[in-house]
Amino acid sequence: MLGNLKVDLPEDTIGFESSEDCAVFPLDENHYLIQSVDFFTPIVDDPYTFGQIAAANSLSDIYAMGGMPLHALNIAEFPSDDLPLEILTEIMQGGLEITKQANIPILGGHTIKDPVPKYGLVVTGRVKKKNLTLNSTAKAGDVLILTKPLGSGIIATAIKKDKAPRSIMEEAVNVMTNLNSGGAKAMNAVGVNACTDITGYGLLGHLLEMCEGSKISATIECNEIPLMQGVFELAQKGFIPGGTKRNLDHVIPNVNFSKNISQEQKYLLADAQTSGGLLISVPKDKAEDLQNLLMENQCLSSSVIGQVYNSAEFPIYVD
Repeated sequence: MLGNLKVDLPEDTIGFESSEDCAVFPLDENHYLIQSVDFFTPIVDDPYTFGQIAAANSLSDIYAMGGMPLHALNIAEFPSDDLPLEILTEIMQGGLEITKQANIPILGGHTIKDPVPKYGLVVTGRVKKKNLTLNSTAKAGDVLILTKPLGSGIIATAIKKDKAPRSIMEEAVNVMTNLNSGGAKAMNAVGVNACTDITGYGLLGHLLEMCEGSKISATIECNEIPLMQGVFELAQKGFIPGGTKRNLDHVIPNVNFSKNISQEQKYLLADAQTSGGLLISVPKDKAEDLQNLLMENQCLSSSVIGQVYNSAEFPIYVD
């Protein structure tokens, strides 16, 4: 049976056994090859913008592990019998624009017919062995820094219902198309203990993976979390995606919420992000240097949002 097949892998290989952001394969004495794939359905109406967001999201896993991308492949599903192929072209042109910003080529890809459009990238990158950053190596005494504001899932839901003001839509697009390359460069220069990118499981879901993998607990300060403009008000109006609600249901047994945390704040902390920021666990004495470099590298946030402690009753505490 396929499930019983065993393959001898080189030492230090990382595959699907763990919850790391990329597969890792030894390349030479000094480098690992890292690879990831991600694609999803449109979250905005404009095809070009959708392509940009999907490409930036696909690149994010490479940056989260301290690497830099080398090249990419398109992966797409498209209803070519129902929609003109010019729309697919626009989507891929948006993706190409983002990979140009990342200074990498798209070398090919694969497309199939499907009733619902989907687009993303397979991305291959490289990371110096000394810079490989896992999500399972946070240490007690670290502080947690987040490099992008939260709220894209809630805003995307409001966009789909034509209830998001243009200014809020524009900021959300700017956040989602912003590459995490600057964050990767900053953390490599300083030296950090752990990192993950905030995507579909939300901040709490990805932090829970970090806590469980690292065997530590963390406290986050809700009032220090950077948010996209207008998103709290949208949450109050009920624009909560199903994925965000499921995320919160999943993490609640592992989170101790302070009594003053509102339901809207809980949803924001669990909001399913697209192309979110990096969550970096860094020694406290390096935090200021990292913050300065994040700003120099034009990251959207350098907020210290919490701290890491020895394992306690709950993996996560929210104050």
